[in-house]
Amino acid sequence: MDILAFLLHGFVIALEPQNLFLALIGCAVGTLIGALPGLGPVNGVALLIPLAFNFGLSPTAALILLVSVYYGTMYGGRISSIVLNIPGDEPAMMTTLDGYPMALKGRGGEALGLSAVASFVGATVATIGLTLFAPLLVGFAIRFGPAEYFALFMLAFATIGGVTSGSFTKSFIAAGLGLLLGTVGLDPATGVSRYTFGLYELYDGIDFIAALVGLFAISECLILLEDRRRETATNQELGSAIPGMKSARQCAPTIARGSLIGFVAGVLPGAGASLGSFLSYTLEKRWLGRKGDFGNGDPRGVAAPEAGNNAAAGGALIPMLSLGIPGSGTTAILLALLLSMNITPGPLLFEQQPDMVWGLVAALFIGNIMLLVLNVPLVGLFARVLRAPTWLLMPVVILVAFVGVYSLNNSAFDLYVMLAFGVLGYVLRKLDIPSVPVVLGLLLGGQMEFNLRRAMSISGGDWSILVSSGISIGIYAFAVALMAAGLLFAWWLKREEAGR
Repeated sequence: MDILAFLLHGFVIALEPQNLFLALIGCAVGTLIGALPGLGPVNGVALLIPLAFNFGLSPTAALILLVSVYYGTMYGGRISSIVLNIPGDEPAMMTTLDGYPMALKGRGGEALGLSAVASFVGATVATIGLTLFAPLLVGFAIRFGPAEYFALFMLAFATIGGVTSGSFTKSFIAAGLGLLLGTVGLDPATGVSRYTFGLYELYDGIDFIAALVGLFAISECLILLEDRRRETATNQELGSAIPGMKSARQCAPTIARGSLIGFVAGVLPGAGASLGSFLSYTLEKRWLGRKGDFGNGDPRGVAAPEAGNNAAAGGALIPMLSLGIPGSGTTAILLALLLSMNITPGPLLFEQQPDMVWGLVAALFIGNIMLLVLNVPLVGLFARVLRAPTWLLMPVVILVAFVGVYSLNNSAFDLYVMLAFGVLGYVLRKLDIPSVPVVLGLLLGGQMEFNLRRAMSISGGDWSILVSSGISIGIYAFAVALMAAGLLFAWWLKREEAGR
């Protein structure tokens, strides 16, 4: 009953005119960003964070806006996957396998409508799960001390390979680089400057927002400018966006299974929407066997990954809000937003910021309905955005990035930081090293060091305190199990690709 009372209070907050407007704007802008090949949720949210600061939004309003953008990009990523056979982001890769063949058969509109319904169901299941399970996890996590929190951070880094599609080795290299960058600034215990090179602007550390916009938005612009072939254009007829009754009945069980699989994948730290999409599609294909026509335009091949990736996107918010551990790359960006507003996600967040948390949860329910209403009738409009050429799109992205980052502190130094991280992100992508672990290292490194030092101070330097409780030992065991499962999954995926 307490959860229901909190949720009703959250709807009072979410239904305020400003928050409703921000949710609508976020859903529409997110769908447009998701439809553009290559941008995706991480780049979209990172690009809009400076604008949230520039408009002076409260933490609740800013989070509603950016999470609406997050959900919108997850919806929009399917548009270019189905119409152009170009995934808008990693989770949408599986949608191309049957979505594009459906479009070639003149059923592109049906595929888009079906994917919108599957996305709605998956996101709604995840939001219900967030409502029910996040408070339970908070009740458990309230027992955590510094040693247990350090174990949680170790869990986040142990499973970091699952956040990206790259190799585990490269993911850990990127995480190490992020931890190194996280040490820049004043030592929290001694006050001695570290790696500041005499620049007082670095005494407070590297600005999260400037680094994020550089790593994702600026590097993406550099990649697109380098690859002129990635022009986006389509003249393809879509057809009706209303799924037929046969497809709806056929896909209903698939959507239900995909939503549950995706939600579980999203809750696991480091798994994220990519794994949710892949598992939902693969397991559905194996479940149906020869009854399906996967790879040749089977509607269930569109419904399964779309339900899975949207459910995983919502599930990833649970560890971020209740434990302060990002469940995906985009929730790492949202974590940066909260930290920049001096709000620390974790067990006390539900007690200290109940209006923000429950207002966000209620806004997710409302945003899902908005996205369904926007996406089914306006599919043709969103698809026409794909005709925008790269030479027109990229200057707009760069302009928003520069204006937004400069407006944070009116500091030209932040622009230099953004450009430096943009070049770093470009180099990492050319070396096929993921950028998300760099973000996690930069964001979590300070708190990880702080909790390690607190634990050492409490124990008088005795390292055994790190494994002195059952909770810590359980978290370390879970981290080892997830690492083993990730390695096994990577091996199985390579074997599957080799067998094709």
